[in-house]
Formats: sequence, structure tokens, C-alpha cells
Amino acid sequence: MRTAFAALWLGMLPLASCSGPASQPPLEGAAIGGPFALVDQDGHAVTDKDFAGRYRAIYFGYSFCPDVCPTTLQVLMQGYHVFAKDSPDAAARLVPIFISVDPARDTPAVLKQYVAAFGPELKGLTGSAQEIAKVAKEYAVSYSKQPPAKGASGYLMNHSSVVILFGPDGKPIAMVPTDQGAKAVADTLAQWVR
Repeated sequence: MRTAFAALWLGMLPLASCSGPASQPPLEGAAIGGPFALVDQDGHAVTDKDFAGRYRAIYFGYSFCPDVCPTTLQVLMQGYHVFAKDSPDAAARLVPIFISVDPARDTPAVLKQYVAAFGPELKGLTGSAQEIAKVAKEYAVSYSKQPPAKGASGYLMNHSSVVILFGPDGKPIAMVPTDQGAKAVADTLAQWVR
């Protein structure tokens, strides 16, 4: 899970360190992102074009995740709300997006209840197994279903865990440091979302 992300991140370090002044996005030129066609938490068809012209903070995970996903989303949305309080106009141009890597369980109805726990701004997306595999590949996300542990009632998903900020053109800008707390998230959003 984290090995694939570490390899991706290490591969981007030279790009990030050679990017020049701080005004250059750290992920500028990285091959992350692309078109998708999924379904939102209300059961409506959604494509990447629906978010054209808006910044996107995208995180891949799953609603049955016992710890990493809810913690990441909580910090992301806390930081988003701090940013929205300080810069409401800029925040209106940003949409936080949660894309499920567990479409078998994450139906629109399940996602609707899940994303609502973090704030009304968070958009939940799901789709068929093939659609999720395609979008995960475009966004350099690795994930895999783990066999249920002995005596467990369900399975876990291994997945890369990073929030990436994309610009209005759909190109990657920066990683959002949810591991550093809500203030770091708000500061990162303030730096790049204009």
C-alpha cells in the first residue's frame, strides 16, 4: 500500500526540488489525474468535466476503513473549514472529493451517509469496479482487497493515502499535508487556491 506511494513520491522528488521558486507548484508536470465518469453520493452521473474551472482536493479511500480514511478526511475538512472561514470566495472555488476504492460496499447511499459526517462540501464518488480501477490508475493510486482476517465479519482494503490538490485545469498542484494537522491543510489551500 504505502510502498507504491513511496515509489511514486520518491520519483517526484527531483521534479519537486528542481521546480524553482515556491510559486511553482510542487507537482507541476506530474502525470497524475485525468478523465473519469463515476456516480456521486446522490446517485447522479458525474465526470471530471463537472469540476472544470474548480480546484479539487481528491482523496481515495473507503467508508469501511477503520482509521486512516476517517482521520484523513476529518483533518482535510477541518482545514478546509478554517480556509473557508478566512477566504470564503477562494473556498467556493474548491471542492473536496472522496473517491471510493471499495465500490462493492460503497454504494451511493452508503457514501451519502459517510461523507455527510465530514461536512456538506465533501463530494463522494463511486462506480463499477472497472471505473474505479481506471480512475485509480489515472490518479496513480494503488489499492487491493485483503482477505478477511480469521473471525472477521468483513475485509479491509490496502490503499495509498494522500490528498492531492488539483487546479481548475485538472492538473496536479501539491499534496495536502493532512498528516500535519488542520492548520497545515488550511495553509496549503491558502497558498494555492486563488
